[in-house]
Amino acid sequence: MHFTINGRAFEAEPDIRASLLDLLRNELGLMGTKKGCDHGQCGACTILVNGRRINACLTLAVMHQDDDIVTIEGLGAPDKLAPLQDAFVRHDAYQCGYCTPGQICSAVGLLSEVEAGWASHVSDDLAAPALSRAEIAERMSGNLCRCSAYPNIVDAIAEVAGVDGASVTEAEVVAA
Repeated sequence: MHFTINGRAFEAEPDIRASLLDLLRNELGLMGTKKGCDHGQCGACTILVNGRRINACLTLAVMHQDDDIVTIEGLGAPDKLAPLQDAFVRHDAYQCGYCTPGQICSAVGLLSEVEAGWASHVSDDLAAPALSRAEIAERMSGNLCRCSAYPNIVDAIAEVAGVDGASVTEAEVVAA
């Protein structure tokens, strides 16, 4: 089977029961995407498939032949960080770092969703949703952080998105 991951072609014959996460980590050696709960509840395995964020643990690898797959390794390099990666570092939004790859991939997807005009549960205007700190918190609610760096994560995303205003508190993020 042919896979396009981070702009590179890969050939693999995964077990038909293997998740995309297992293909990435175990067969292709792309260790940036983390295995958290393996049940789609924590978001640590969030990647981008055809520009949309998904939990790699919940989808079969064989379903993604010829899709455009992007993992954290495809977003930047140690000597040239992507804007969200740089913002996460500057805002200390990575803490232990385990959830960070999924958080950053999810944030990339979030920004694309807003740019496409997709509303969320907290959007004030369904026709033209505007990104706010509450909107960021809602849209990131599928990604858990055991270190509780939520305010820093929202700050990093807000900076890259150009959202003004005071920092969101952890209680506001958890409540979203």
